[in-house]
Amino acid sequence: MTNTTRGTTRGIAREAVRAELAQVAFGLFRREGFDKVTLDDLASAAGVSRSTFLRYFRTKEDAVLGAFDAQGEELAAVLRDRPEAEDDWTALRRAMDHVLDPYRRDPEHSLALTALVRETSSLCARRLEKQDGWRAGLARSLAARSGDPGPGTLAQTVRAAAALDCLNVALDHWTASDGRSDLDALVDEAFAVLAA
Repeated sequence: MTNTTRGTTRGIAREAVRAELAQVAFGLFRREGFDKVTLDDLASAAGVSRSTFLRYFRTKEDAVLGAFDAQGEELAAVLRDRPEAEDDWTALRRAMDHVLDPYRRDPEHSLALTALVRETSSLCARRLEKQDGWRAGLARSLAARSGDPGPGTLAQTVRAAAALDCLNVALDHWTASDGRSDLDALVDEAFAVLAA
């Protein structure tokens, strides 16, 4: 959602409808299984036409992963604003707290969502595709922190990619533990492996 859309009544209403459709879709996917649910099923469950559903989400995957669209830009902004005294790796780890916030606020929903993504190959692939788009933004943010307006060095791009992998591996372990492991500790441990 753009800043100009964010403040308008129409934009707020659109985001509310989008959130409601996503919630209905997620519930149906959990009950029936992602691969068994069609776009027609989603539209019917939400009480809208297929064309209305498609105005909000182009694919079933987008109905689950729509929140990822803005998350990459937000993460890059959070990283750019980290204290200058932090080295790149520490700044990346601390910026990941922004991604972890929804998991802290609603661990039950987050665990169900992460499990659905992990167990569904098309969702897993789409999530990785979206995160691949985050890498360039994170590298630019690392460059900006050092006063470089460019796209980031090879080293900064590698750090950005490694940070995303650390996050994903920690999430996989957290999901495998059925949410019993401390997610922050898992992310810290994953980052510590590469800190040297």
